[in-house]
Amino acid sequence: MRVLVYPPDEDGGRRLRVDGEILGRAYGLRDITEFLRRAGIEDVGETYVEESGLIEWRGGGPEAWGH
Repeated sequence: MRVLVYPPDEDGGRRLRVDGEILGRAYGLRDITEFLRRAGIEDVGETYVEESGLIEWRGGGPEAWGH
C-alpha cells in the first residue's frame, strides 16, 4: 500500500492518496487516521501516522498543516 499526503492547500487541508486513489482532504492527523482505517489498515492511530514508513509526506511532514 502506498500512501501520499500532499502539501497543505490554501485552506490548510492536505489531499490523501492511497494506491493511486484520492480518498479525501485531511485537516489533521485524526483525519488521516480515519481515511487509513477506511482503506483497511487496522489498529492505526496518530502515532502510526506520524511514524509509518508507508506514508510519503510532500510539502512538509505530519506537523505541517498551514493553519
